[in-house]
Amino acid sequence: MSTINRLLRNYGPAALLVLLVLLVWEAAVRLGHFPPFILPAPSSVWTALVEQRSLLFGLHLPVTLQETLLGFAASVVCGTLLGISMHLSRPLAKAVYPLLIVSQTIPLIALSPIFIMWFGYTLGGKVAVVFLTAFFPVVVGTYDGLHKSGEQYRELLLTLGANRRQLLVKIQIPLAMPAFFSGLKLSIVYCVIGATIGEWLGGSMGLGYYSRRMAGNLQSAEMFAAVCLLSVLGIVLFLCIIVIEKILLKKRGFHR
Repeated sequence: MSTINRLLRNYGPAALLVLLVLLVWEAAVRLGHFPPFILPAPSSVWTALVEQRSLLFGLHLPVTLQETLLGFAASVVCGTLLGISMHLSRPLAKAVYPLLIVSQTIPLIALSPIFIMWFGYTLGGKVAVVFLTAFFPVVVGTYDGLHKSGEQYRELLLTLGANRRQLLVKIQIPLAMPAFFSGLKLSIVYCVIGATIGEWLGGSMGLGYYSRRMAGNLQSAEMFAAVCLLSVLGIVLFLCIIVIEKILLKKRGFHR
């Protein structure tokens, strides 16, 4: 009961707000304030989700999930390695960090067609767009976490004769884990966005492609169903990262 009470206390207000918005939305559409082809009622979206479940869950969702996970895995591996390298090499950090900041000022939608042109409308092109979207949070989370962690312990271990590798493994990496997971949580959400953008630009499968096709046919209920499914996918992946974070940080003695 204490767990249920805690969940109600933490998430009850948000759940009530969502329920209120859905009720007002449903009533506004049914009373004719919005045309159904512009803003479908939540009940119509649910009906479309059920009727199109074989296409959405059997065909398009697995494709989007594959692109998301592959791009996320690539961004985690490359971003972590680059973040650690920047921490170990001050000249590399000074050279690369400003370029990373500049790269985030360029709209993703402007760069995505270039990746599609390079890699084509295949899985590789979509994964490249996802990687481009999700790479920055991982690098920054890794670098900032290592850069700002454990100065007092560092001085102590240096006096005990520890080398740089021992400092990194014993102190800096464990203390950088909270910042690292903060970057991962941002990255996994951006991965869903990147996969959707890649499918919008070109492709024949995926929730982004499906929503674009439905929008072109003015099938707004089906389009909203795909958008809702993308939102749920992002939430589920975000929660998975939180669960992994809690398990690892608890083993390390962190309490968040």
